[in-house]
Parts: sequence; C-alpha cells; structure tokens
Amino acid sequence: MKTIKPKGFTLVEIMIVVVIIGLLAAMAIPAFQKIRGNSQDKTVINNLRQMASGADQYFLENGVSSVLSNVLVGSGSTFYVKMYSPVATETYPTTINSTDETLSITSKGGLRKTLSINF
Repeated sequence: MKTIKPKGFTLVEIMIVVVIIGLLAAMAIPAFQKIRGNSQDKTVINNLRQMASGADQYFLENGVSSVLSNVLVGSGSTFYVKMYSPVATETYPTTINSTDETLSITSKGGLRKTLSINF
C-alpha cells in the first residue's frame, strides 16, 4: 500500500518565515531612514554651498553687500544658482549679507538640527 505524502507547508513553517521577514524588516527600516536623513542633509548643505557661491559672485560683480535669494536662484541668464526644490520642507534664507560668515537653514522639516555652512 502506498502512503500519500502531504504537499505544502505547515502553519508552523509559514509562521517561522513570517517572523524572519519581520525581523529583517525591523532592522532594515531604521537603517533606511538614517541613510535617507543623511542624504537630505547633504542635499541641503549642497544647496547652501551653491547659494553662498552665487552670493559671492553677485557681491563681486555688483559691488553690493546684500542680496535677496530670489535674485540668486532661478532659471534665467541673470541667475547665479539654478532652481532647486526643498527636500525636507526646509526654509532657505531670504537675504544674504556679505558680512555673514555662515548660511543657515532655519527649520529642516521640524525633525532634525539646524544645518549651516561657513562661507
């Protein structure tokens, strides 16, 4: 007489697989969020560096000591920085003075520290 072997997975085997996937997800999600935050911080700092560089160029060309950021940022031949969009609901300074030593982000989505660069 032939014995028939049941095919498929038992409930215990499926539960073990679900637990393993849950553990892997629990480790991967915080690491992904940290990498995403670091990437946003670097993007914001890069935007600040571009603004500082554009402001320095504007100061040298026009002989002034302050400039509005909307004069620097845009998509025309007179703009010094190409258009960029906020990555984490940060707010960029509206006026840049040549006497300032740093450019700072006033709020970065309300989640992380204030970011600034020296120029």
